[in-house]
This record gives sequence, C-alpha cells and structure tokens, in this order.
Amino acid sequence: MFNKIEVKMTKDGSHTLMSSLFDDSYHAHNGAMSESEHVYIQAGFEQLDHEFAQVNILELGFGSGMNAILTLKSALAKTGNIERPIRFISIEAYPIPLDIVAQLNYKTGFSPQLAELFDKLHQAPWGCDVEIMPGFILHKVHAKLQDFTTDINSINLVFYDAFAPSKQPELWLQDNFDRLFPVMQQGGMLVSYCANGQFKRNLKAAGFRVKAYPGALGRREMTQAWK
Repeated sequence: MFNKIEVKMTKDGSHTLMSSLFDDSYHAHNGAMSESEHVYIQAGFEQLDHEFAQVNILELGFGSGMNAILTLKSALAKTGNIERPIRFISIEAYPIPLDIVAQLNYKTGFSPQLAELFDKLHQAPWGCDVEIMPGFILHKVHAKLQDFTTDINSINLVFYDAFAPSKQPELWLQDNFDRLFPVMQQGGMLVSYCANGQFKRNLKAAGFRVKAYPGALGRREMTQAWK
C-alpha cells in the first residue's frame, strides 16, 4: 500500500513523521523525542528488572528509529559502554525510505558517537542480526506482527508503539497480546503510550498485570504491564 511520509516539526524542536496511509503522526505533536524518552526509556527500559542479565527488546514499529537510538543513548549514559547486553528486535511493516530518514533532525542534538550509531541503525540490513556496537544487536523484521515468531520466553521488554487504536485497530486486538505473553520472560515488561481502556482489558485478559503510569507531555496516563 502507498504510504506518503512527510517530516513535521513538534513543539520540543524534534521532528516526527506523518503517514498518509494511517492519517496519523509517528509521535506526539507536543514533542516527538520527549514523548519517546518518557514512555519507552524512563518508564520502560530504565525500570526493567536488573536481575535480567541481558535485555531482549521487542519493538512494534521501528519507524524513525527513535526508540532504538534512545535506548542506546540511555545504555551508554553512565560509562560510555553497554554494561548489560541488548538485543533489539523491531518489527516494521512499512519501512521509512532513507531519503526521508536523512531529513530528520535528531542527530543535531546527539554526540558524534550517537549520530554515527543512528546512521548504523538505519543502514543495517533487514532480516538478520547486526552488531551496531559491542553489546547491542539489532534485528529489523520487515513484516506484520501477526507474521512474526520468536523463541519462547526470550523477550523481557516490549515497546508497543503502533499507531493509535482508531488508526490501526487490528494491532490492538486481544489475540496480539495472547501471542506476546508466551514469548516473554517472567517479570518481563510491556510499555505503551496508549491508555485506551479496551487495550488494558485485553492485556489483563492475556495474563498481564497492568498499571497506569503518568503520561508524557500533558497526557494523563500511559500503560505499563508485566508478566
């Protein structure tokens, strides 16, 4: 399906993308990078149980690469090295063309190291493990969620970053969470910007323990859930 992508500025000065296929933006208009930092890093990656020797992340929607590069940024913040190995699996049905990626302004606020890593994330081939740097493996999957399979009990963090339920309703149905629950490790965590009531009921029905968490940029809530 044809998907025209346009670069748009958000209120925190970082770019987002607008999809013609879904008539929706990839991030909050109040701040693309601020939203991702809050939802997926501060409320997700940085709150994951430290007992996990390795972080196996499953992301729904590679998109602009925002969540992946912010994960790297957080992992490198203390020592400049990745202390706990990360395997980052990202499912994307509609990859963004590299000429659009080149228009994004994220690298202007990054260190030279992060700017180089951002390029590596987008240049990495699809369908295979790629070592972006020591301790960080990226595996981009060009597929839809329903076509994706992975090892049982391998995932301990899920970034559920699909378009809104009103725009992409098939990705918020009960069976998606029934499929995710078995591939997650005990104590594993799912985070999403979405606080839709039916979404939370579907998570609970799949077996997750669900908690509302303060939302980003004026949104009342987001969602955290644990196995």
